[in-house]
Amino acid sequence: MTGNEKGKILILELYNKLFSILICQNRIMKIQVEKKAETVGRLGNIYVGRVQKISASIGAAFVDIGKGVTAFLPLAGVSEAILTNRKTEGMLVMGDELLVQVVREPLKTKQAGVSAVLSLAGSYAVVEYRRSYRDKNVKEGVRTSSKMSSYFRHLYKNLEPLVEISRQFSLIIRTNADGLEDVSVVVEEAQALASRMAHLLEIGDKRVCFSCLYQGEPEYLSFIKNCYQTEYDEIVTDRTEIYETLLADKWTGRERVRLYDDAMLPLYKLYSVETRIQELLSKKVWLKSGAYLIIEQTEALIAIDVNTGKYEAGKDREATYLKINLEAAEAIAEALRARNLSGMILVDFINMKKKEHVTLLMESMKTFLAKDAVPAYVVDITGLGLMEITRKKKSKSFMEQMAE
Repeated sequence: MTGNEKGKILILELYNKLFSILICQNRIMKIQVEKKAETVGRLGNIYVGRVQKISASIGAAFVDIGKGVTAFLPLAGVSEAILTNRKTEGMLVMGDELLVQVVREPLKTKQAGVSAVLSLAGSYAVVEYRRSYRDKNVKEGVRTSSKMSSYFRHLYKNLEPLVEISRQFSLIIRTNADGLEDVSVVVEEAQALASRMAHLLEIGDKRVCFSCLYQGEPEYLSFIKNCYQTEYDEIVTDRTEIYETLLADKWTGRERVRLYDDAMLPLYKLYSVETRIQELLSKKVWLKSGAYLIIEQTEALIAIDVNTGKYEAGKDREATYLKINLEAAEAIAEALRARNLSGMILVDFINMKKKEHVTLLMESMKTFLAKDAVPAYVVDITGLGLMEITRKKKSKSFMEQMAE
């Protein structure tokens, strides 16, 4: 996103699917397709599950969360598990019943992933419950986003109502809390999340196995809360029920919510959403300079090729290649986020001879990737001149979401 221009979040229906879209300067910066059917294993749901099998060789337990759905639980976190059928001893055995939260949806051949650490996220705060807080008296204090300014980091770390919450739960203050004129909204949301978590813990051992203790909020609501509030100035939807839900949630910034009701010009037409979606599904991405990218999504990795295209090189070819590569790097970072491409990414930039240009490209790429809320890193440049990038996989790519 360039300049000070802010985008808009659109929530609309198209192709019989519900889309949440962050759009700026007529470009999609982030997009999500919501599954209409309510299914067991929805992201954020908290269940009383039962251990079916333990595999020490892969360091995981397989947990049944109901209706034949089995989820993958890493054994590394079982010391935090809250057992409901026996006293916790820091390890699991088959037949154990415990509280788990869905943290990863099923991906291709992989099962849904669950965690024994329970977490509730809001726009400004995240509250987690860990047994170590109670059993080992480990206290982290109020943690804050590393992207927050030093003044607000210090402010939140020492705000007594937040410190009080951190004595019971792990508390993280999100980037959206940076620069707020009224920090009381952060305190209010954190207290509400802590109260909800305390209630879940209170009822957890009173519910039968496979009970769903908590249903994750609608995906469009999570989408909004996971966007930086500095990126948009308005949330627009043409769905009345969604508009009312957003107004009822005081922490989504309801003063910025607008209901669009022009029957003559549908919302998706107003913002050319169909065209923008087709661009995201295309392998070729044109850059302003006339150069272009080719993005190939395979089972094993993402391959991206940078081409000079229509760009006419000047007398200084090295300067030309650097200019194209820097433009491409910014476009690649945007594409990874917009298309939700994850895993191993290999980028074939235009070869440059000057070492300082290669160093500048790597540092610039790191800066562009740092704007992404999903962790993404430059690993290195291989002997063949390919830049290696990794991006954490949290959900299906946009192409996979559309295929469903």
